[in-house]
Amino acid sequence: QVQLVESGGGLVQAGGSLRLSCAASGRTFFNYAMGWFRQAPGKVQEFVSAITYSGTRIDYSDSVKGRFTISRDNAKNTVYLQMNSLKPEDTAVYYCAAKPMSNGSLRINYNYWGQGTQVTVSS
Repeated sequence: QVQLVESGGGLVQAGGSLRLSCAASGRTFFNYAMGWFRQAPGKVQEFVSAITYSGTRIDYSDSVKGRFTISRDNAKNTVYLQMNSLKPEDTAVYYCAAKPMSNGSLRINYNYWGQGTQVTVSS
């Protein structure tokens, strides 16, 4: 049973920071890309960031570029999302996802998903 468990969400004031973690278990994630997505109330899910297994390829959405940083610790099967300079529009449920590596886009076709963690940014 593959499990992705997110943690680190919470309530923060605008301009503040949070660090999300996603711990993977149930199988080896060797050569798996890991990504973060989010869904705000009444909106469709959107891509936030993703990283390849080696970390040599990273992608960010334009809305978070320069404010968020993705990283991973393969020894711990964990991926992180450091979120700085948070804005009220960053408020959403954040989901972790995983997929086998490919040469395609890091933004689509994820096989495994976590349950999500709520991030609320107050103005």
